[in-house]
Amino acid sequence: MHSPIRVLIIESQTLIRIGIKTILQAQKDIEIFAEAETGDEGFEIFKHTHIDVVLMSLRLGESCAIDEIGRFLQIAPRVKIIVLASHAGDAEISRSLESGAFGYICTDVSEADLLKAIRTVTSGKKFIPLNVAEILTENFGQETLTPSEQKILQMIVNGKSNKQIAFDSSISENTVKTHIKNIFDKLGVSDRTSAATLAIRRGLVRADL
Repeated sequence: MHSPIRVLIIESQTLIRIGIKTILQAQKDIEIFAEAETGDEGFEIFKHTHIDVVLMSLRLGESCAIDEIGRFLQIAPRVKIIVLASHAGDAEISRSLESGAFGYICTDVSEADLLKAIRTVTSGKKFIPLNVAEILTENFGQETLTPSEQKILQMIVNGKSNKQIAFDSSISENTVKTHIKNIFDKLGVSDRTSAATLAIRRGLVRADL
């Protein structure tokens, strides 16, 4: 008889965490080893025991799963991490997978797909549900933003003017305007509002910073 799949849940929202636990507790082949609300709390548990699968919220207070994945894999390269997100933006999906996540699911995932995700990644295969795969396909081949453009786009989303962006970035306003033109061209938009809306939808920036 195989040992149950040991799962660590890292999710800051109590209701979501309870919902996941309710589903997993009914499964004979899955054991909820522990739960945590923050990346640091989860990591402290993780580094002292053997975990097969980590269900990790994309948003963990001020941190992000994309930034957390690396340190988990550094001490346990074989652990399988599934990112849980409130929505699926192609940029965040791509960065999660590039960082080493084995799956990406939304918090409104069906019970069947949640269980399938855990069992699939445990077998060594990646799990990307159809709705997430469609979002990746829809934006495949889009030009990527440079780090400078990414930073400026975040400032646009935060409502900063060109003058404020120039001051914060220690560059001239003309350089800011050039960056913004390049951002608009790459995103296929013509104004700041459209750029901000699209950036949030695709997960290119964080709306809560």
